[in-house]
Amino acid sequence: MDLSEIKMVVTDMDGTLLNSNHEVSDYFFELFKELRKRDIVFVAASGRQYNSIVDKLDPIKDDIVVLAENGGFAMQNGTELVSTPLHNDAKNEVLSILENVEDVHPVLCGKQNAYLLGNSREFENKLSEYYTAYEVLEDLKSFKGEVMKIAIYHSESSEKYIYPSVKHLEAHLKVKVSGENWVDVSDQNAHKGYALQKVQEQYAISPTQTLVFGDYNNDLEMLALADYSFAMANAHPNVKKAANYMTASNDDFGVEKVLEKLLDS
Repeated sequence: MDLSEIKMVVTDMDGTLLNSNHEVSDYFFELFKELRKRDIVFVAASGRQYNSIVDKLDPIKDDIVVLAENGGFAMQNGTELVSTPLHNDAKNEVLSILENVEDVHPVLCGKQNAYLLGNSREFENKLSEYYTAYEVLEDLKSFKGEVMKIAIYHSESSEKYIYPSVKHLEAHLKVKVSGENWVDVSDQNAHKGYALQKVQEQYAISPTQTLVFGDYNNDLEMLALADYSFAMANAHPNVKKAANYMTASNDDFGVEKVLEKLLDS
């Protein structure tokens, strides 16, 4: 595996760069300094909101590209690169379906803020890990602001309790099981692959020069855009099947171990 031609490194956050305590290692920030010396572009791609991603990567936030909300929204040092909002009619279509699904919590995700119903203090506490900026509303359907995606939470299993109810929407929307507890619904082009392709084009960087890390189904499109695609040891079976390579788990410095090899190449 020759990593000497890599010009762009892209990584998911939860389950990938972040450990199980939702932390970025100090060692990663050391490795990042070396990536910068080589002019390697670093891209953080996550289902999280923009504010939450830059909060985790605060020391380097001005030196990276951020693909937030599963690629529906991308920024670099204050400049918007991609914006693919969800149409208001589609938003209300999803919310109407969810009214008939038990124990789910929808979140409207804007560029800088998230919006939820104030019917569960437990869920609100959970949400604060992923959304640093949010508001509680009485009614989500009446919200007229820009929405990048709807994130839907179930405390036990997103694949079992949410996905079957919204799977049919895949005919005209992007529906992604993005984590053990989350399903995201967005515009067809609001995904990490679409946003990453735009960034690759901007930098004139090809798949042969791109290295991508991922762990869940919302990473599949961007893994397909890199010859050097890595699935974490803790990844979903679909990701392990799609990726060209494997690395250690997020709790065993899987990203950092590959970056070591890159910097030694």
